[in-house]
Amino acid sequence: MKKKKRKQAEGDALVYSTDPDTPLGSLLGGLFDSGETEEATPPPEKQTLYVALDRKKRKGKAVTLVSGFAGPEAELEALGKWLKSQCGVGGTVKQGEILIQGDQRDRVIALLTQKGFRVKRKGG
Repeated sequence: MKKKKRKQAEGDALVYSTDPDTPLGSLLGGLFDSGETEEATPPPEKQTLYVALDRKKRKGKAVTLVSGFAGPEAELEALGKWLKSQCGVGGTVKQGEILIQGDQRDRVIALLTQKGFRVKRKGG
């Protein structure tokens, strides 16, 4: 059984729209903006970063994990790149965490503290 498409008659009222060009959208003043808002990054003094050593799912190889950063992904990427260059090792940024190859906890903690972040050591 085929469904019939109903044509909108001129007398039909608009029920819902997020388009700001419609009369309803302009009346609400763009409350339903689909544009992305920029996240304001809190200053480093107000952020607590957690530094941990992880060996899970890495064939026993140690990785220093930095988590807890609040801010846009681009700034997290920049912080990760800076940490990797300062430590002289490789790494990556995945799922809101910075992964630095090897056991670099002490060096990473010192660097982040120097930048002004509050740092807590996680695990042993």
